[in-house]
Amino acid sequence: MTRLYTYCDSPVGALLLAGDGERLHLIGFPEGKGRTRHQPEWQRDDNAFKEVRQQLEAYFAGELQRFDLALAPDGTDFQQAVWQALTTIPYGATCSYGEIARQIGKPKASRAVGAANGQNPIPIIIPCHRVIGSTGKLTGFGGGLAAKEILLELEQRFAPFALQP
Repeated sequence: MTRLYTYCDSPVGALLLAGDGERLHLIGFPEGKGRTRHQPEWQRDDNAFKEVRQQLEAYFAGELQRFDLALAPDGTDFQQAVWQALTTIPYGATCSYGEIARQIGKPKASRAVGAANGQNPIPIIIPCHRVIGSTGKLTGFGGGLAAKEILLELEQRFAPFALQP
């Protein structure tokens, strides 16, 4: 399979968008442990992922709270369950790793949920930035804690009546 890619400007830097042309497989951050760059064998196509770019731009402008895109995140069944649960966290709200663990029926698996959260290949769209520590403290994020803070503040600004942590 040929992997296509392009970049999208955002408040957290240029995001790498990659996939098969039909479905998005990856969003990479320019900084942090989730820093990702395209691979030499990938094909750049700046016409690819137009809908992804449009929805991301609307999200960053505060005009979109829920994405509707064809996604193909690669992961284990457990990771897929965690990532699916992340999509249920409302815009502007946060929850803990323990809450996600309980939601997927694995109440003792908060560490494993944290690991799966950290392996999320499509951050922002699959909103792993909305998961925080049980004390309400910001915890690790692939794009770095500064990026997580930017995303959470953006959502709080555009969803003033959203649930608080």
